[in-house]
Amino acid sequence: MRFDDAPERFRAGNTSDRFSGASGVLFEQAMAQTRMAICLCDPHTKDMPIVFANRAFRRLTGYSESEIVGRNCRFLQGPETDQESVARIRKALETEDVVVVEILNYRKNGTTFWNALHLGPIYDDNGNLVYFFGSQWDVSDVRASRAEEQHAKEMARELSHRMKNMFAVISGIVNVTGRVRGIQSEAAEINARIQALGRAYETTLDEASSGSISIGDAIRAVLSPYDQDGQRLELRGNGASMPFTTISVVGLVLHEFAANSTKYGAWAAEGGTVEVSWALSEDKSHLLIDWKETGGPKVDASTIEDGTGTAIVDRLLSTGRGSIKRTWNESGLHAVITFPASAK
Repeated sequence: MRFDDAPERFRAGNTSDRFSGASGVLFEQAMAQTRMAICLCDPHTKDMPIVFANRAFRRLTGYSESEIVGRNCRFLQGPETDQESVARIRKALETEDVVVVEILNYRKNGTTFWNALHLGPIYDDNGNLVYFFGSQWDVSDVRASRAEEQHAKEMARELSHRMKNMFAVISGIVNVTGRVRGIQSEAAEINARIQALGRAYETTLDEASSGSISIGDAIRAVLSPYDQDGQRLELRGNGASMPFTTISVVGLVLHEFAANSTKYGAWAAEGGTVEVSWALSEDKSHLLIDWKETGGPKVDASTIEDGTGTAIVDRLLSTGRGSIKRTWNESGLHAVITFPASAK
């Protein structure tokens, strides 16, 4: 099936160049069938006019063959075309170099498109310059995606700044309230939870726009401050990602575990360690977090009483449709948390 007869006509009119014989047939077939917009310019004619443009080029720009051939490629430029990009193209032509540049071009109907232009020289068998080759690719959608991604990152940075301020204000209110009412220790506990929540969010805001966040980053941010010598916390996890709404719950739950371990568990004893691992369930429907303490004070499970931390954890998990299984071993707590992997 013939897609475009322009290559055949061009080859017939240029039998002296390298696009003849077998190579000419290959050129004809390739140019007729490719979806890549391609043109050739004559460097030996004044103003370096286009001498060939395939159908893809014509479709991309909206111009007919008769409106293209004989004109310099600059006719695709317009008022918003970046002159720096134009200068790079001009220099490549002068030095017979290869260049790839994104440039804003204009179609016949006046609409714009971002053109990823690949420009380079073509030589004959004797090394003489014959043509300049130009391929065009409409990357408008790619540019738009980049712009959206950049906007999302800027918004994330702004949100991060505002959230830090918000957490600082809340923390200040709690401290003032604690001093006024004489409950400084209770205020300190509340502030510890606020700080844990802030750390969980702070490390993940850049990913928030995607709607899916690496849970490992949040876990590390919350727990690392408790491992001051870097020897008492072992983290094991894969690249599981969670909805943004999951981060706060996971962060607060692990903070409660860490605070309890520091006061009564493995981290309250010299040499005690905590191992935390996480992964998706086999059917990928749930996030599983395994918390295991070893080397802590000897535990008598019959004497364990539910405290404020336990109540907070249970309430958080209940609200988020999660569950927890606690086992009190002699050397510390072993808990398995199950949390839905979907925000629904």
